Amino acid sequence: MSRSIAYNSSPLLASPTPVWRSKFIVAAIALAFVGLAGRAVYIQVIANDFFQHQGEVRFARTLSLPANRGRILDRNGVVLASSIPVPSIWAIPEDVDRDPVNLKKLAKLLDMPMADLNHKLENEDKSFVWLKRQVDESVGKEIEALKIKGIYQRKEYKRQYPEGEAAAHVVGFTNVEDVGQEGMELTFNKDLAGRNGSRRVIKDRMGRAVEDVGEQVAPVDGRDLQLSIDSKVQFFAYESIKDAVIKQKAKAGGIVVLDVHTGEVLALANYPSYVPDKRVNLSGEQLRNRTLTDSFEPGSTMKPFVIGLALNTKRVTPETQIQTAPGRLTIGSATISDSHAHGMLTVNEVIQKSSNIGTAKIALQMPAREMWEMYSSIGFGQKPQVPFPGAVSGRLRPYKSWRPIEQATMSYGYGLSVSLMQLAHAYTIWGRNGDLVPLSMLKVSGPVAGQQIFDPKVAEQVRYMLHLVVGPGGTAPKAQTMGYSVGGKTGTANKQEGHGYAAKKYRGVFAGLAPIDAPRIAVAVMIDEPTNGQYFGGDVAAPVFSQTVQQTLRVLGVPPDMTVKPQVVTDAVEDTF
Repeated sequence: MSRSIAYNSSPLLASPTPVWRSKFIVAAIALAFVGLAGRAVYIQVIANDFFQHQGEVRFARTLSLPANRGRILDRNGVVLASSIPVPSIWAIPEDVDRDPVNLKKLAKLLDMPMADLNHKLENEDKSFVWLKRQVDESVGKEIEALKIKGIYQRKEYKRQYPEGEAAAHVVGFTNVEDVGQEGMELTFNKDLAGRNGSRRVIKDRMGRAVEDVGEQVAPVDGRDLQLSIDSKVQFFAYESIKDAVIKQKAKAGGIVVLDVHTGEVLALANYPSYVPDKRVNLSGEQLRNRTLTDSFEPGSTMKPFVIGLALNTKRVTPETQIQTAPGRLTIGSATISDSHAHGMLTVNEVIQKSSNIGTAKIALQMPAREMWEMYSSIGFGQKPQVPFPGAVSGRLRPYKSWRPIEQATMSYGYGLSVSLMQLAHAYTIWGRNGDLVPLSMLKVSGPVAGQQIFDPKVAEQVRYMLHLVVGPGGTAPKAQTMGYSVGGKTGTANKQEGHGYAAKKYRGVFAGLAPIDAPRIAVAVMIDEPTNGQYFGGDVAAPVFSQTVQQTLRVLGVPPDMTVKPQVVTDAVEDTF
């Protein structure tokens, strides 16, 4: 027997429901739907851009796709600078597991104090912080093995320099952002850097890319740069100048090696130097590229140019007699002197003995304007046309302000200043039969046209004089080189301090050519403040020239032109300042 339920027996169900209540409930529900629909319209249509932006801020990222920086190569394709991928360590501070044991291990691997690590991580509102960039691959693997939550790695490119300190002042270096800061890295940064690409992605809160958004822009790698430098010549030149600076207990030194045929820079070295990819506690003294950024009074290395001008204008011949007795010459209220009283000298011997008086007498036969124009045509007083940061122009005052004593002193290298690069470049004139070709830090292919400065016969005559300098009775027998004929000129100058000259501070200089009959290279050497008992250019700079010439000509495959050993004369004439 089924039982029927009497719903109207319940007093609640039996009571009548007011009509207004039903309508109110229906209206409330409808109003809620209208509100939701309005909100949806606001979000999807009216304020779409705002909410789209907020979503992108939280989850969309534009990832930079770094371009591979171009390599720097020597003239033979030897790598001087290249980029390698290395890990960089970063973190999401709010997600980092603060286990003290693991963080202590992490700090040790990053080679940073625990306090520094905590400082980087303490700002919890950050979603990204670099802990250390460009760590070694082995360090990256050890950090990965710790599996610390919130610690991540990103691949970046790090610059490496295989030639180290030997080529540091040529190549330079980049910063952590892979932007050139010195040397060729700075000069040709735009070409080497290329152009980074980009990738738009959606990331999850762990920093992982989960979806690509939009098109990917591929990176364009930088182009390789081939220099005129020969890495072997560069190494030998650096080792020679380094050994000389240490041996002479000098403040610093520099050397430049040029190809006479093309004007290419085969080597450019300074000491002290630095390791480009290990620049901890780097000082300004190490950074200075003295061959280009320092100018100095070149001393007697200027004498061949003044003699060359007198020969070119037919005021003298190599055999013209010049009276230099009694070893002193008064001009106005000033007196100049030679280191020895030589008496009557031919023009050849004026260069061989490095006579200040002989050179000054010849210089004073010429108008100051002629000397100034000759110096200017060589490039003195003008910035060298080489693509290198910080190259100086030196100093050459207008000829109208020259007094006779100043014209005399400028004939033997006082009162004007040059860089070592300018000096080496000038000496290529004597190796090229009187013409001057542009300098180049990049490899040159094909013949190079020069500007004629001296008559070819004059250049030949001056080369002979330079050869006399390194022979018996000259000022630089220590410049003689095993197997090769050489020629050059010494220079020794007091260093300027304030408005005067330091009593016991000198620069010893030597500039020359080899082989002397058919020159292939020009080499200029400068030793700054030697303090080990010797300071004449023939004693401190000429031996560096000799070593560098021998090694360089062998590397270039130039056959020896001498079959006998060089005759080193122990009683060489001292160079006159």
